[in-house]
Amino acid sequence: YWVRFPRGKSTFDAAVENTLTLIAAAKNAGVRRIVHVSIANPSLHSPLGYYQGKAQLERAVAESGLAYTILRPAVIFGGEDILINNIAWFVRRFPVFAIPGDGCYRIRPIFVEDLARLLADALEEEGNAVRDAVGPETYTFEELVSRIATQLERRIRLVHVPMAAAYLATRVAGWFVGDVVLTWEEYKGLMAALLAPEGRSTGETCLSQWLAANREEVGRRYASELARHYRTPRGSLKNYTGLP
Repeated sequence: YWVRFPRGKSTFDAAVENTLTLIAAAKNAGVRRIVHVSIANPSLHSPLGYYQGKAQLERAVAESGLAYTILRPAVIFGGEDILINNIAWFVRRFPVFAIPGDGCYRIRPIFVEDLARLLADALEEEGNAVRDAVGPETYTFEELVSRIATQLERRIRLVHVPMAAAYLATRVAGWFVGDVVLTWEEYKGLMAALLAPEGRSTGETCLSQWLAANREEVGRRYASELARHYRTPRGSLKNYTGLP
């Protein structure tokens, strides 16, 4: 019911309407509590459609008359995550990694199982709550890429480039893997530090420890957003490795 980026008839506006329908259906069915996954730093005034749409849904949940908990993750790792896995995928295959801007904008990732625990715990809560869902470690984007490269024992060169150049590079990479690697809005949200809310840590698992434990698997296969949500995977794209 929600989308990472607009594609065809799957727009942010349509996703908002779909979610409003779900909220109404839940209320009509006698549901007493909603646990909603939002995003860190949503805003009704955001110029970014993703963040504005998430803020609209938070308002709808709060005005539904139902008890609610809203959780706001920034970046999720583990399971079938896309961002961390695909950074590792590129690090495994290329000697150079483009860092948009100064790379000092921060990220607070949370482990998918920690998020699942927070969601389950929220079902038992009383009253209403809105809280960030973030892990115990904070990285700048450059530190994040360096940490991944170190854990994978890959010596790569980090090159700082303008955001437009980084976006162009990911467009080219997207053509190569048949996917949307990152959108222009995602770059803007990343570089505006929207993925590093100031709230206290609610997750327990450190990304550094998880990377060390999963170094043999992370980034082995490219995680395709389009193959996962928009079309039936075909050929090598289903489990794209980029290897002969």
